Amino acid sequence: MSNSQRSSDSAVLESLLRGKTLRVYWYLLQQPTHMVGIRQVQRALGFSSPSIAVHHLEKLHDLGLVRKKRTGEYVLEEEVKVGILRFFMRMGHFLVPRYLFYSILFSTMLATYLVLCVTGLVVPSFYALMFGLISSAAFWFETVKLWRSKPF
Repeated sequence: MSNSQRSSDSAVLESLLRGKTLRVYWYLLQQPTHMVGIRQVQRALGFSSPSIAVHHLEKLHDLGLVRKKRTGEYVLEEEVKVGILRFFMRMGHFLVPRYLFYSILFSTMLATYLVLCVTGLVVPSFYALMFGLISSAAFWFETVKLWRSKPF
């Protein structure tokens, strides 16, 4: 598959995977077994009828992202990173913003630096403190912004 074909497939997939279909896909990604039933999706996402859940699950099936079992359950076939999903990664069965790890890293480094300064093991530097504060604040801001924009 050529690079241009992959990017056009990704663009088509991104245009079709949005709205309630994206919410259903997001819900499916969060399930530990990556398997859901129609009623389960309807109840979890607050759809007014099971037919709405069926429509969006079938849409995912047509895109090749899920497979329908004989029991009527839908199983995740392929995990794709399109749209806002690019900025999230799986941690167990949770999807967390990628920036969360940088936020924790810079906050931990800043806390360690402050402890070392207070104990007298390191000479305090205004520039190091500002770098730590600004970078931690920026990463936490981006993490919270992404978390609030999640589709589910």
